[in-house]
Amino acid sequence: MKLNCVVVDDDELDRLMVLSCLKNYPEISVVEVFSSSLEALEFLEVNPVDILFLDIDMPEMSGIELRKRISQAAICVFITSYPEHAVESFEVEALDFLVKPLKADRFKLTIERIHDYLEIRQKAALFESSLGGDTIVVKEGHNQIKIKLHSIRYLQAMKDYTLIFTTEKRHCVLGSLGNLLKETEFKSFARVHKSYAINPIYIERVASNEVILKNEQLIPLGRGYKETLNLLS
Repeated sequence: MKLNCVVVDDDELDRLMVLSCLKNYPEISVVEVFSSSLEALEFLEVNPVDILFLDIDMPEMSGIELRKRISQAAICVFITSYPEHAVESFEVEALDFLVKPLKADRFKLTIERIHDYLEIRQKAALFESSLGGDTIVVKEGHNQIKIKLHSIRYLQAMKDYTLIFTTEKRHCVLGSLGNLLKETEFKSFARVHKSYAINPIYIERVASNEVILKNEQLIPLGRGYKETLNLLS
């Protein structure tokens, strides 16, 4: 799959370094290169791309602010000389954070993370309907897969996605865990942690800080969710 990207950096040598690294990855096409974040903003507002490679410290508008304004780009990679910006960059959903000077092996890891992220998106399952009351349909790529609700052991939050673990395999669906649990199909599931919800039929026993499922799978039990399990007992 061909991916389009934009490179924004006010330093010419740094722009050339990014372009040099990208030459090793023919699946990524550089649409435009900008030395000004304002010029980049004007372009990106009418020309969406897949990936943003952004410097952070730039005059007129920082890379952080540019990312906030161009949030529709799925992937953003920040490149900066200042490691202290790392936390702030991830608050605007950066996929990765690179520190100058760029190193080829570290840049390769960034590209691998981009591909991993896209693979998850391609397999992301969108719940479309309920079939027969206890069956749901998830969409993975071009395929529609039916899942029996009683085969689902637990759900795990992963940012904007939710992993569904059945007795046979794992699926990934687009949507937060909180929103998923609002669906009628999941009304019997118990939230036991900010990142986990379980199907009560698979509970073997409950310990002080974890729930043990019948296959010996350990699920963390959050302090604020213990009352949920007490209501089920």
